[in-house]
Amino acid sequence: MSAEVTRDASVVVARDRNGLIAVLSAFFPDHGGEFLFLPGGRFEPGESPLECARRELREEAGVTADQWRPLGAYAITLSSTARVHLFEARSLTLGVQELTECEQDFKLMWWPVDDATRAVHDGRFLLPAGPLALLLVNDHPQAGGLSRS
Repeated sequence: MSAEVTRDASVVVARDRNGLIAVLSAFFPDHGGEFLFLPGGRFEPGESPLECARRELREEAGVTADQWRPLGAYAITLSSTARVHLFEARSLTLGVQELTECEQDFKLMWWPVDDATRAVHDGRFLLPAGPLALLLVNDHPQAGGLSRS
């Protein structure tokens, strides 16, 4: 099996002081409908996993965070060396989304974690990194602590 080289990515569970998390939705015509996902995306050249997570959260959700907790890094597929880095973000400051032209239909919502978890079970998330991040945040809500940035 030869490894395909692609860029790593970061995905963020952004939780506000009320325990609600940032959930995005968009229509994906190639997949036949509207799906949910968490803020995240591929690294830009020279970015660290945390820098990517910060940028994607700011761009897609209009949110900055003072506290960050890494949740782990996982292979995206067996045929790629790329990894997805998962984070929890807290102590949020809300701002304005900075969406690119291809992201203009991204809708930001704030959901209780239990509702997002139900949506995972209902098959409403398209990509696996968001559901994995939700699982890790729910299973270990205080593990590792949050670091100030």
